Amino acid sequence: MNNLVSRFPVVALAFALAPGVVNMNASEMDLPALKLVASQRPLVIGHRGYCQFAPENTLPSFKLALAAGADMAELDYHHTRDGKLIVIHDFELDRTTDATNRWGEQHIKVAMKTAAEIQSLDAGSWFDPKYAGTRIPLLAEALDTIQAGGVTLIERKAGAPADCLSLLREKGLINKVVVQSFDWNYLRAFHELEPQQVLGALGPPSSLADGKAPSGLPKELNATWLDELRKTGAKVAVWSQKVSKEAVDLAHQRGLKVWVYTINDPELANKLLDMGVDGIITNNTSLIWKTIALRSR
Repeated sequence: MNNLVSRFPVVALAFALAPGVVNMNASEMDLPALKLVASQRPLVIGHRGYCQFAPENTLPSFKLALAAGADMAELDYHHTRDGKLIVIHDFELDRTTDATNRWGEQHIKVAMKTAAEIQSLDAGSWFDPKYAGTRIPLLAEALDTIQAGGVTLIERKAGAPADCLSLLREKGLINKVVVQSFDWNYLRAFHELEPQQVLGALGPPSSLADGKAPSGLPKELNATWLDELRKTGAKVAVWSQKVSKEAVDLAHQRGLKVWVYTINDPELANKLLDMGVDGIITNNTSLIWKTIALRSR
């Protein structure tokens, strides 16, 4: 972060003027995810790393997000055929790898291939030739990279909470990361297994805390959603752009934070910041930092 501040004074201004930014000692940094969630300034979260300028959900993308000062680097994980947790957004390998060319098929499911098979693929050339040979990382590898200099926002795409939790416990990362999901039943089960771990509830959800699929409910964040969200044990509502100042205020009254995805436009970012949102998930970390810095002038 110091290198970024020295190279980009506008980022330095944002940090200097942002409330809640303090020099933390070693003991205060023991649980960095909790510190970030409690922050009084808006967070900037790199979506799938820094996917504006590097192939999404890869180690180069995560490293670039950290170099740009992202508070957190977000990623997605699935399970391979042999039960490994692997970092990729889609349920299929087609879009972000050379799997279709390699194997002469289409609609190749992540869950149908072993970790070794998936990690043999090129996950960078589709984005830019300079990233040729980039691999899809295992979740453990991604965590090692991100946690060495930042905080991971882990989005579960598939699999049971016990699998993710086992890895976090093995690496001593409880409350050093944030776990989120659109499946609110998954969140509730995770919370029951590890009540201390900070969770984010993505919305609108694919399933409610009782396991039922939502039907007939508005997509805008509102009091009904917030009351359902609290049943999961989540501390953060991670929502689409369908938020309002009233909804953000209601969340804060319930002790919840609100992060919004995926914002890449300064005008929209400013509108959301005016509403009081607590975090912005973006493909372009530096652009959002610049937007925040210019608000502080």
